[in-house]
Amino acid sequence: MEKTKSPLHGHTNGGLTTVLSIDGGGIRGIIPGVMLAFLESMLQKIDGDHVRLVDYLDWVVGMSTGGLMASMLTTPNKNNHPLYAAKDIVPFYRQHCLKIFPQPRYVYSSHIGKIIYYLKCLAGPKYNGKSLCKLLKETLGDKHLQDMLTNVAIPTTDMLADRKRSFGSTGGSSYESK
Repeated sequence: MEKTKSPLHGHTNGGLTTVLSIDGGGIRGIIPGVMLAFLESMLQKIDGDHVRLVDYLDWVVGMSTGGLMASMLTTPNKNNHPLYAAKDIVPFYRQHCLKIFPQPRYVYSSHIGKIIYYLKCLAGPKYNGKSLCKLLKETLGDKHLQDMLTNVAIPTTDMLADRKRSFGSTGGSSYESK
């Protein structure tokens, strides 16, 4: 199924724009991972084993762990096919969950530990992202959002500036959300 990237407008199939939105949720991202694998397997029964979700989508949007999945599904390999199939998401999370979601050094099973944990969450991001950045470089390479197989948007929050930002494939830069 041949597809071209469509900037900000619908695909040629009846003028419809197809969007996949993947929520965040930390390690609970395994749940949409299972659903995406099922959806892709159903599409493969219809159109053949070679198809991937990205072949049917004009936009893939994901926040937090959903952004990681969006990147996995849309990053091209050297043959310009998706680097990961949807069925690869859950095994990827199982293998790398401690790198993606590192646990705090302190034990938060105690009451004081829980208080410290929640105060840190209020003051900044839950995870520092260093391990995730390293993992992304190792697995996805030096690709940028504009290199993806379809349009991608990843909404984020800039904790220091207290504003929402989105990163997208159409301009390759971030813009402030209102």
